[in-house]
Amino acid sequence: MTISRYSIIATVLILLLILLFFFDIILGSVDISFIELWNFVQLKEVNANTEAILLKFRLPKAITAIFAGIALSVSGLQMQTVFRNPLAGPYVLGISAGASLGVALIVLLGQQFFWMQGTDFLGNSLLILFAWLGSAFVMFIILFVSMRVRDVLIILILGMMFGSGISAIVSILQYFSNESDLKVFVIWTMGSLSGITISQLYIFIPIVILGVFIVLLSVKSLNAMLLGEDYAQTLGINLRMWRIIIFFSTSILAGTVTAFCGPIGFIGIAVPHVTRMLLQTSDHRHLLWGTSLIGANMLLFSDIIAQLPGVNISLPINSITAILGIPIVIWIILSASKRSSFI
Repeated sequence: MTISRYSIIATVLILLLILLFFFDIILGSVDISFIELWNFVQLKEVNANTEAILLKFRLPKAITAIFAGIALSVSGLQMQTVFRNPLAGPYVLGISAGASLGVALIVLLGQQFFWMQGTDFLGNSLLILFAWLGSAFVMFIILFVSMRVRDVLIILILGMMFGSGISAIVSILQYFSNESDLKVFVIWTMGSLSGITISQLYIFIPIVILGVFIVLLSVKSLNAMLLGEDYAQTLGINLRMWRIIIFFSTSILAGTVTAFCGPIGFIGIAVPHVTRMLLQTSDHRHLLWGTSLIGANMLLFSDIIAQLPGVNISLPINSITAILGIPIVIWIILSASKRSSFI
């Protein structure tokens, strides 16, 4: 593939991203005309309700979709490379389960303590904080294990076991919770892009940028890992150090999205495969930007469908990403059965 072809694909993906971004803003239960949006962009006077919808709901949600799509896709790309497993995703190490435990402690138990009886802002901030702390807790366990275990397959299995164990604890908390708290928690598990305010984006976006920047530094190591650990070591790659760095980056990206938006599945598994198929390369210098753009486009498209334009209801974002991602995962499994290696 020539450089010019990469440029064409990148240009098309960027244009598609811009188009989906505008559609995600103007479509919904209340449609906003292009003229109203153009007047808003030019800082001209618009209807007060339209301005409120754009500033408080549509713009933050669309921006969240872009950065969440980038974070989940890039973290999935890293995990598939490190574990050389086509079904590895950003939550394979139990990061999502850790975030769910943090949220469960707040939603299912927090109402029983005085510190949850504050404002909605305080409760929402605690929800995000505990979700990230839960993700970080699992991350540090995995980092501790990875410093002592060389085999990535063992780390993968242990991560799945940690996730299953934490999920069991969450299930116990759900069993003993009351009906109203259980409903709040179940809604959170469906995932949502509309819960982030503009002020929270000032936290969300820099964290995602930091995680992606770490991935940029890891490109050489990720390319070496594709050819096996022994080959990577002959190139002078410190596998243990870079594995820790990559796990840390994945936890930052996936954990932050889970903390702010709830668990959003299949983006991290499906998008890297779509990118490899489109770009026809395994070079992470190209896969990184391709995965980022396709992930952002896919989550924006999912959000447009979830909004059910013209209807006063919206679907859980997790349902839409599952509908889009499951056929891709099935294709991955069927393709993997016909070849002996991931690459």
